[in-house]
Amino acid sequence: MGRLMVNNLMNMGIYDVVRDGLADLGLDIHNLEELECDAGLGNGGLGRLAACFLDSLASLNLAGNGNCIRYHYGLFKQEIVNDEQVEKPDCWLRLGNVWEVWKPQHAVQVKFGGTLDAYMDQFGHFHSHHNPAFVVRAVPYDVPIVGYNTPTTNTLRLWDAEVDEESVQAGVLNKYLNDVQALTANVYPDDSTYEGKELRLKQEYFFVCAGVDQLIHNHLRVYGSLDNLAEKTAIQLNDTHPVLVIPELMRVLMDDYDYDWDQAWDIVTRTVAYTNHTIMAEALERWPQEMMRSLLPRVYMIIEEIERRFHYEVQHAGKEHMFPAMSILSNNQVNMANLAVVGSHSVNGVAKIHSEILINDVMASFASFYPGRFNNKTNGVTHRRWLVYSNPQLTELLKNTSATASSSIRKISKS
Repeated sequence: MGRLMVNNLMNMGIYDVVRDGLADLGLDIHNLEELECDAGLGNGGLGRLAACFLDSLASLNLAGNGNCIRYHYGLFKQEIVNDEQVEKPDCWLRLGNVWEVWKPQHAVQVKFGGTLDAYMDQFGHFHSHHNPAFVVRAVPYDVPIVGYNTPTTNTLRLWDAEVDEESVQAGVLNKYLNDVQALTANVYPDDSTYEGKELRLKQEYFFVCAGVDQLIHNHLRVYGSLDNLAEKTAIQLNDTHPVLVIPELMRVLMDDYDYDWDQAWDIVTRTVAYTNHTIMAEALERWPQEMMRSLLPRVYMIIEEIERRFHYEVQHAGKEHMFPAMSILSNNQVNMANLAVVGSHSVNGVAKIHSEILINDVMASFASFYPGRFNNKTNGVTHRRWLVYSNPQLTELLKNTSATASSSIRKISKS
């Protein structure tokens, strides 16, 4: 998200007043700005696009909130020593985060592993009961996202992991505490091992489960029914990391609110949309099926049913030959990008050429099977942060040039 102090002062229109007031006290606002740590919540274009989404929504006076993990350490802190990069831990929370508000009253239980008891009642309705092996509390910390020259302030909700006291036995407390801490320790843990991959998958389900719970409760508080969820809510998946939203929302609708499959699937697919960030096959997330089945038994069961019904749809459209390229479950892996396309109503790339490659090459089968589902949304930039704030002289030149051009146009139109 970048440092928020100056950004928020600018957006509220009081930057100059605060800067000058501090100067009267002998304080340089830039020195104060350097005291704030840059939140270590992601990296690269993926994280920056999410930040731009939030900034743009607030500045357009639109309601829109973000969900993320409250990582205790960022990717890494870079220093240059003897002309070489040195990577050090990014302890961005060492002085705390003055912007966040702890909301323990909105904590959510997140369940992993264990067994699933399932049965069909006399009316043909499916029921399941999850007996988890590991339960953790997801506790939110809310960060305000201030819009530019608007009354709207949205929220970035950061989920931290805390002990669920009712679910841990004293004999395994140390292991339990380590497992809880690992969930929110750092961005992108090493996934070169099975344990590392499992931790990544745990992280993804952790904030997805908590985020869906928050969304459902907020909606019910206003409308009292989930029938209109798709009309009132949009869930935008920023790449494949939050794609478990699709089966998780299905699970909640069916298991907790008694929707049948067709009703739940209609709501989910009209609510969810997917932004794809990459065309590289190796960067499209895949998880071992056995890992998913073991860690998230009910969610995996739902993914299997999504696959079965999608296969039926492809077969009855006479397109069986296309199915291998679109299969969600193949080669003992769960293909998250394929799940995202099947469970969404809209799929976009982030540049014209990127979207064209998706349609004509990487996801050509899907684009053929779902004509009209693919579209393009070219990445933008937060122009105030990267122009108005960082280069005031250029900003002034553009303002003057724009004013001069507008004046000339008015004179021409009058003549």
